[in-house]
Amino acid sequence: MATLPDKERLVRNFNRCANWEEKYLYVIELGGRLPELSDSLHQPENTISGCQSQVWIVMNQGGDGTIHLQGDSDAAIVKGLIAIVFIIYQQMTAREILDYDIRPVFEQLALTQHLTPSRSQGLEAMIRAIRLKAQTLS
Repeated sequence: MATLPDKERLVRNFNRCANWEEKYLYVIELGGRLPELSDSLHQPENTISGCQSQVWIVMNQGGDGTIHLQGDSDAAIVKGLIAIVFIIYQQMTAREILDYDIRPVFEQLALTQHLTPSRSQGLEAMIRAIRLKAQTLS
């Protein structure tokens, strides 16, 4: 994830945004910086149900126990939300993902109140899917 900022920089960058439009554009920019997901990984077993858009998330555990996430979406804003989730969870183990409440970070970024109900449901579906997979790896 060399092209994505770390958590601290993510929060700083969001705090620099003057309004929701700037935040929205930044979310889309983050999605554009998400590493490409191989076409071979756009498989039904990697699809996240509960999202209005097509969403694929692949999760693997490294030799050091940290979780490596890859993902994609057919919608720019959703791809940006995937990138934010991945930034927040980067360098975590499966146990740390399970112990960490990610939702306050989205409130801190002032994103929660600006997401449509369907995007909020999709975001929750992504988080649930990652946590469920983390349970099998912990």
